[in-house]
Amino acid sequence: MTKKRIALLYGGRSGEHEVSCCSAASVFEHLNRDKYDILPVGIDKQGHWHPAPAAVPVEDPSFGKIMPLVFDGEWLISPAFQGGTLTITEKNSSKSFTVDCVFPVLHGTNCEDGRLQGLLELCGVPYVGSGVTGSAIGMDKDYAKRLLEHSELPVVPWITVTRREWENEPDFILQDINLEFGFPCFVKPANSGSSVGIYKIKDKSELKDSIEKAFAYDSKVLFEKAINCREIEFAILGNDDLICSQPGEIVPSHEFYSYEAKYIDSDGAKLFVPAPLDDETVKAMQSDALSAYKVLGLSGLCRIDFFIDKNDDTWYINEVNTFPGFTSISMYPRLMQHSAIPYNDLLDRLVQLSFDMYSRKSSLVTDFTRG
Repeated sequence: MTKKRIALLYGGRSGEHEVSCCSAASVFEHLNRDKYDILPVGIDKQGHWHPAPAAVPVEDPSFGKIMPLVFDGEWLISPAFQGGTLTITEKNSSKSFTVDCVFPVLHGTNCEDGRLQGLLELCGVPYVGSGVTGSAIGMDKDYAKRLLEHSELPVVPWITVTRREWENEPDFILQDINLEFGFPCFVKPANSGSSVGIYKIKDKSELKDSIEKAFAYDSKVLFEKAINCREIEFAILGNDDLICSQPGEIVPSHEFYSYEAKYIDSDGAKLFVPAPLDDETVKAMQSDALSAYKVLGLSGLCRIDFFIDKNDDTWYINEVNTFPGFTSISMYPRLMQHSAIPYNDLLDRLVQLSFDMYSRKSSLVTDFTRG
C-alpha cells in the first residue's frame, strides 16, 4: 500500500507560534511511519511556508521539544483546486512536494480561525480539524458565546467592547464594567487562545492598562465576571459519531490558568483525569459539551472548557478549542487516553476523519445546470 504523505504544519503568524512548534514536535514523533510519509512544514511569523523533509524535533529550554523552522528557498502554494492533493513549489527551482493531507498543528489567529482552512478548501485537500465556519466561530469568543446562549447553553456573563468603542467612550465603558461585574473581573481578546492577552483585573486602577494590553492582540475584547471556580475540560472526537471523554480538572498553582502556567512553569498546574465529579453531573456536562460541538459546527476534534462555580455548583461553558494543545501530556490527548484511545491511535483517527470529511464534501454538486 502506498503511503499517504502528510504535511505537518506548525508555527504560524500567531501569538501562539511557539506553542504550536511544541505541539507539532509531539505529533511528529507519534504519527505512524508505516502508514504515512511526513513532511514537516514550518510557517514563519510572517506567514511564509518552509517545507523541511529532514526536520526533527530539537530541545528547547522553555517547551521541552519543538519542531524547528528550516529556511531553504521561497515556497509557493497555489489555491487552485487539485482534487485531493496540495502542491508546494519552490519559486526559483523545479523542487516541489505534493501532499495528500494537511495536519495543521496550529493555534491562534491566522491558523485556527478559519483563514487557513479556507485556503485548504480552495486547494481541495483533506485536512485535520474543523472547517471554515466552525473554526472561525470557535475562535471568536464573542460569536461563540452568542450562539451558545441562543441555544440555551450556559455561558459566563460577558460584555464585548471594540477598540473604536473604547476610544470613543472609555469612561462609560469603565463605569459599565464596574456596575456589571465589579472586581475582580477578566479582560481577554475575543480571538486568541492559550491564555494569550488575558488579564485578571483586581481593582479599578488596573482597568485601563489591562484593557490596552488586551487590545494589542485583537480589535475586540471581552470582559467577564470572575468566578471562584473549578476548571473542567472535555475532549470530543469525531465528525458525526462523536466520542466525548470523561472530564479532566485543572488546578493551577498560579492565580489563574495563564500562558506561563500552561507552558512555561513545569509546576504551573496539576491535571486530574478523571475529575472528581458525580456521575449525574458528568453526564449532564457531557450532554452540554456535545450540544456545543454541534451548535458551533465543529468537526474532527475539540476541547471544551467549563467552569463550575464553587459556591453553588453551577457550571458554564467557558470556551471551545478547535485545535487544543497536543503534546503527549496535554489535556486533550490525556482525556482521549483515558477513553482507551492512545496517542498514536488518536492521530491516526484524526487523519482518517479528515479523509472522511473530504470524501463527503467531494460528493456535493458544485456545477448547477438548469435542465
